[in-house]
Amino acid sequence: MNARKFKDIVAQRVMFLFCLFVLSITFLMVFGLYWRSKPVLAVNNLKEILFSVTWSPTSGQFGLASFIVGTFWVTVIAMVIAVPLSVLTAIFLSEYAPKKIREVIKPIIDLLAGISPVVYGVWGMIAIVPLVRDYLMPFFSEGLPFFPFRSNNYTGFTALTAGIVLAVMVFPLIISVVEEVIGAVPVEMREASLSLGATQWQTTRFVVLRKVRSGIIAAVILGLSRAFGETMAVLMVAGCAMHIFPKSIFDPVYPLPALIANTYGEMMSIPLYDSALLLVAFILLIVTILFNILGRVILFHIERGES
Repeated sequence: MNARKFKDIVAQRVMFLFCLFVLSITFLMVFGLYWRSKPVLAVNNLKEILFSVTWSPTSGQFGLASFIVGTFWVTVIAMVIAVPLSVLTAIFLSEYAPKKIREVIKPIIDLLAGISPVVYGVWGMIAIVPLVRDYLMPFFSEGLPFFPFRSNNYTGFTALTAGIVLAVMVFPLIISVVEEVIGAVPVEMREASLSLGATQWQTTRFVVLRKVRSGIIAAVILGLSRAFGETMAVLMVAGCAMHIFPKSIFDPVYPLPALIANTYGEMMSIPLYDSALLLVAFILLIVTILFNILGRVILFHIERGES
């Protein structure tokens, strides 16, 4: 074996080991969180933890229902706002925008992806909290006094506030993926549709979007997983009120990631407290992994179908 071939084999093996190391981190995290969660699962069954609303660590009760519902509120609101805006923006950039406009808008959207969550949180406190408190809350809660708008919380720190901030945070991810899958549609399909007399909008709606609908679903799932696990920005604007079961978009919420970030390190002398928080982290990690796998599988099938 000559020296060049030997170096090639060594480099290949070293890179393979690095790859294994990166993969092993994920499995170690899953195993470690599960292992540290076992003490609380040995005392309380999982069903009781997931569906109970009583969070009282000093009495050994770790019900997560109100936190799960808070996470659900924030994530759903974020996706309801983000999905149509992101998809329409991606369609505009891919199908309608002149090249010069696209070259201006794309870096700005990419910039949004690189902004720290803390900055989003500060922006939410300065701009979105007053907007919700002074305008949206009085308008909807007094004009439409029924579920899901009725609330007595006039602070501005609400599920809607956190949802709006999260929506802005997932814009870049969804726009990038949707634009990418739309760009993969063969030009010949558009030209065939236009040659048959279809307008550009008809071509986009009945040819392009029909072709990439699975990719759009994958983009939404990836955005959903990002919104589900976001912590810092949500912590700053969601209100994080303990012992409140949110029934309105204007109620304060305490999502699961905020619970971990806000309370881990405190009250560690209470038995099972750290185990309960690590169970929350384990649940978040599993849900995020499932969302990502589902999104990647859909994208994989799209790419394989195109090839």
